[in-house]
Amino acid sequence: MQSYWKEVNSLLEQVAEQENESLKNASKLIAERIKSGGILQLFGCGHSHLLAQEAYYRAGGLVPVAPITLEPLMLHKGALTSSRNEKDPAFIGRNKDQISFEPNDILIVISTSGRNPAPIDMAFLGNKAGILVISLQSLLYKEQEGRHASGKRLEEVVDIVLNTHVPVGDGLLSNKGLQYGPASTVVGAALLNALISQVIEEISKETEQLPVFKSANLSDSNLHNEAMMEKYKNRIDFE
Repeated sequence: MQSYWKEVNSLLEQVAEQENESLKNASKLIAERIKSGGILQLFGCGHSHLLAQEAYYRAGGLVPVAPITLEPLMLHKGALTSSRNEKDPAFIGRNKDQISFEPNDILIVISTSGRNPAPIDMAFLGNKAGILVISLQSLLYKEQEGRHASGKRLEEVVDIVLNTHVPVGDGLLSNKGLQYGPASTVVGAALLNALISQVIEEISKETEQLPVFKSANLSDSNLHNEAMMEKYKNRIDFE
């Protein structure tokens, strides 16, 4: 019998080994920008947006983190609606007034396939703003033709790629010609939290007060978290 645990653990070990250098490079660049007043913004469509939310207001995570929330791209507005809008070449253009970047910000675009217009257009917006743009994607999809009008794929328009190594089709197991046991959320969350942990370690080299949330379930967390959020309330909606 095939084991999801075995396959996902093997993939996580592969990612930890092969993405270590990219994580180090990205964490240093992100830490520099956060120390200069920037925030980390994350964008994804459908299930990829779950990872953007994973990093936001997270116990043990960075305070200066915000998901870019465009509801027609999110699953609660309808799975098919989200999928259609991700492929719509005009969607980001129609909604760009809802997106704001400042000079020291960092953008992480999450898209397992790296081929659809909305994530690529978001990366282009980050490029235009002159900020650091990072992708979280699987480069095993490189042979899948991009759907963007430019002919480019996501990895071609970002500064750093964090490769999840998730197989094409997402499933780690197969039976009767079908893949199942999806890996992109598990591996993506691990890679994202590994990155954020290294960013915190980089920041800790120069300051005693770390911009990290305490769990709201700890009795001493309120004052700490309120002080942390006060610094970023003009950029991030914590309500």
